[in-house]
Amino acid sequence: MPDPIQTDDIATAAARIASYVRTTPVLDLGHMLSDDWRLVLKLEHLQVTGSFKARGAFNLLLQLDADSGVVAASGGNYGKAIAFAADQLDRPAVVFVPKTSPEEKTGQIARFGADVKVIDGYYDDALEASREHAESSGWPEAHAYDDPRVMAGQGTVGLEISQQVGDASSVLVAVGGGGLIGGVASWYRGSTRVIGVESELCPTLHTARSEGAPVDVEVGGVAASSLGARRVGLHPWTANQWIEASVLVSDDAILDAQSWLWDSCRLWVEPAAATTVAALREGIVEPGRGETVVCLVSGANVALAPTG
Repeated sequence: MPDPIQTDDIATAAARIASYVRTTPVLDLGHMLSDDWRLVLKLEHLQVTGSFKARGAFNLLLQLDADSGVVAASGGNYGKAIAFAADQLDRPAVVFVPKTSPEEKTGQIARFGADVKVIDGYYDDALEASREHAESSGWPEAHAYDDPRVMAGQGTVGLEISQQVGDASSVLVAVGGGGLIGGVASWYRGSTRVIGVESELCPTLHTARSEGAPVDVEVGGVAASSLGARRVGLHPWTANQWIEASVLVSDDAILDAQSWLWDSCRLWVEPAAATTVAALREGIVEPGRGETVVCLVSGANVALAPTG
């Protein structure tokens, strides 16, 4: 088992990437969902490239040999982040994406200048192809979540939340391969409750916690393009000790929350980003009286917003 990343790793990552990424705002919704507790949204969908993934991508690439290209596999958001970071740093990138990835994501990866390779199947199939290419080309593999440098970069979201919402009782985080929740939990280290939220059809962390170790799961549903990793990474798993709970939400609940964020807040986000709000709206996570709950809104790489 790898060693957990440290808070110093996250603080160092924040300084390293500061000139390349945004400090995203928070939106205080007060008692919009309940008179008993306060809801705050961390608007990470406003990050460069439209998701939190840019943080980890820059933190990784800035630590690689400046003369090297990079190879990655992605369901879309990380590929877009790697392509953007590589373009900003004037490095070539090859990104392998599963055929299930939405066209709006794969098209954006290509527009940033990366060489996009579309692979039949899901994320794991793209990952296998990317590893073969990395071995044959000699370029380093930039794993989307199972890398301590990526995880430290994603953990800078937690650092920002702690500065912006100092009284947070709980932070709800969507989970795919675990890089984001691993980074956030590694920052808080039990000082604030960190709760993972997954689609019922992409239960990687939930299953790992039930089994006591990461295992392969079947994935599908409306959030699979972002949360479709079949197994939690070993590096994110080191932060499981600081994750309070893992809960599951249905596809219907995710889509309802996505619509609510648009209708009530005029925030149009991808389904994966709505999972945290879905857990609150469905009563799956029940905050206590007087608590402040932060929902991390992770990404907005989705088709155009409704016109109504």
